[in-house]
Amino acid sequence: MPLVQLPQPYDFEVSTERFRAFGPDAANLWHEGGLHRVVDGKEVRIEAAPGGVLVEPLDARIEAEVRTLLGGPFDLAGFSAWAQTADPVVRRLAGELEGFRPPLAPDPFESLVGSITAQQVSLFAAFAIRNRLVERFGVKADRAYAFPTRARIARASEDEVLAVGFSRRKAEYLIGLARSDLDLDGLAALPDEEVKERLVAVRGFGEWTADWFLARHLARPRAWPAGDLGLRKAVAAFYGDVDVRAIGDRFEPFQNLVAHYLLTGLRVVGT
Repeated sequence: MPLVQLPQPYDFEVSTERFRAFGPDAANLWHEGGLHRVVDGKEVRIEAAPGGVLVEPLDARIEAEVRTLLGGPFDLAGFSAWAQTADPVVRRLAGELEGFRPPLAPDPFESLVGSITAQQVSLFAAFAIRNRLVERFGVKADRAYAFPTRARIARASEDEVLAVGFSRRKAEYLIGLARSDLDLDGLAALPDEEVKERLVAVRGFGEWTADWFLARHLARPRAWPAGDLGLRKAVAAFYGDVDVRAIGDRFEPFQNLVAHYLLTGLRVVGT
């Protein structure tokens, strides 16, 4: 299998933990020690290897998506250097999770659909509902499914979406997004605040969705989803009773990576 080199250190097991923590992910499927994802109709297997990851099959398009999926845009070297002078919690997590590079959603539509499914439910429930959506409207390759395209969801009826476990309101949000004229790819060229303005103008999207889009799709370094219940629990576990929004200023300019390290640290390392 061809090697895709990644900046070291890189811990593949910890970095892909999120794809196993809440149950299987049909579009990013963990199988026998490797991650499977469909890119341009081809099922790609990603495995750990010294210096990076083994990827089969591999071409330029697949390599670009794999690098994004595995958090390539993050400035992990800069974060690691900064963490040495940060507070004791960040220093400890940076050391104990050395090589953790948070994964990203390579596709903007996929990222936003994930947020819709996660609104006001547990992540275990969200993953289960999302899987049913993927299996109903996506295309299966070998083991993994290609995530449903925006065009396919735009053709779906509300009843079809309800049948996979969406509430009526979330079904309306999903189909409304798919049928909207919002240029999702164009959001990457905009500054953070303008991205948020465009997203919260869409029915069903608020600050929480916009913050996670900045964090988990665009990898914006200062994204800090202060309204997220999981992040609030992680901050409370590590820092006690503090103002979650205000404490984000302490982590300038690496709020996004700190958020991921707190969330993963709580699951993997503990307090």
